[in-house]
Amino acid sequence: MPRASKLVALSAAALLTVGLAACSTPATGEAAANDDGFTPITIEHALGTTTIESKPERVATVNWANHEVPLALGIVPVGMAAANFGDDDDDGLLPWVKEKLDELDAETPVLFDETDGIDFEAVADTEPDVILAAYSGLTQEDYDTLSEIAPVVAYPETAWGTPWREMIELNSEAIGMADEGDALIADLEQEIADTAAKYPSLAGTSAMFLTHVDTADLSEVSFYTTHDTRTMFFEDLGLEFPASIVAASDSTDKFSLTQSAEQADAFNDVDLIVTYGGDELVSALEADPLLSQMPAVTNGAIVALPSTTPLGTAANPTPLSISWILDDYAALLAAAADKGK
Repeated sequence: MPRASKLVALSAAALLTVGLAACSTPATGEAAANDDGFTPITIEHALGTTTIESKPERVATVNWANHEVPLALGIVPVGMAAANFGDDDDDGLLPWVKEKLDELDAETPVLFDETDGIDFEAVADTEPDVILAAYSGLTQEDYDTLSEIAPVVAYPETAWGTPWREMIELNSEAIGMADEGDALIADLEQEIADTAAKYPSLAGTSAMFLTHVDTADLSEVSFYTTHDTRTMFFEDLGLEFPASIVAASDSTDKFSLTQSAEQADAFNDVDLIVTYGGDELVSALEADPLLSQMPAVTNGAIVALPSTTPLGTAANPTPLSISWILDDYAALLAAAADKGK
């Protein structure tokens, strides 16, 4: 049954119950604490304003990695999105998520299949008190539909553009654990700083992230802008944005752009390239008469991440993946950076 039909099939009674919970009156002025000590929270985001009146006991998450915030803070969601990228054993869980569930001695939550979009019926069936989606690509329609089920926290500004710190800040605040979220951010920042210090060649190296490269047609290539979380992570590690990428990003809020190979000389200020692929992709770049002229390609300063394994997935930093992949990823970047200088 199509997702739209499934949603229509939800019982009116269930929707009425959760709808009333989601339509709470926004707090005005200084909110008073409830009997349980929880102070109502109002969170503004790109798709609206969400008020959470009482401490959520049942937490659901949709879209990529939002479940990692409550898990990192010891809360097991009642439902979360199944991994659909980098899941090398097809169990719907990335390895750092599986490790955390084992650490918490918890069973796997309900996994939402988002292959064709949000499964609204499955989300409603988990009867959540709140739905976390601070890092997501929700449309306004998605948000409005989910809000009939429970209060929803969407992304603050740009779809798929929420940095990992803000993902933690928003999602932890929504479950009444803002202080714990701040402590998690501080711990991860220290871990990143300690790791980057082990690889001094990263400092000052300019890097770009190529994406969606078709080895059968290299007439154009796509790259992530400064608005994407993968490239934002470069700065955490001491890498720099090339001026060419900054200039291209300044005129858009998109997380990726496409460039003709005939204009590849625009990227002559790139020391290091990160991309998804393997030896076949590297060989194709080196053999191409235009792209091979890019200094990073000429110098072999390329990190080709396997796109179907957790290593490639973790290049997009999330609360649990950072610790899992950090040293390996930094080592790969540093080895390539040494070639690019």
